[in-house]
Amino acid sequence: VASLIILHLSGATKKGTEKQTTSETQKSVQCGSWTKHADGGVFTSPNYPSKYPPDRECIYIIEAAPRQCIELYFDEKYSIEPSWECKFDHIEVRDGPFGFSPIIGRFCGQQNPPVIKSSGRFLWIKFFADGELESMGFSARYNFTPGK
Repeated sequence: VASLIILHLSGATKKGTEKQTTSETQKSVQCGSWTKHADGGVFTSPNYPSKYPPDRECIYIIEAAPRQCIELYFDEKYSIEPSWECKFDHIEVRDGPFGFSPIIGRFCGQQNPPVIKSSGRFLWIKFFADGELESMGFSARYNFTPGK
């Protein structure tokens, strides 16, 4: 078991350095959207429900009207490459409009994330896929509720 863990960790280190060198060349395959629909909406990983492509980073920013909050729901058909602490493929959700806004969670695996509620009028969502082991991905829907 210990040698398996060591192999996995050395693979993660190697994979991480490879990602740094290729991230500059992958900008042309970015995806995502800034979403501001009054009635809520739906967004998905690329190709959903087919397998998402490798080497993708999609940023979705959801904006509610002033004094409203966002509720985000992931559908049951959900599958993102599982990894320890979701280091590889993952969805990251932040409470605000920026990549440095407070983190709500990072999700991967087969179990869909819980309902996510923002504290304000923005959610920042990143879907990241590395170069290996693609899965079905996700479909997420959102709506707005009165804020505090």
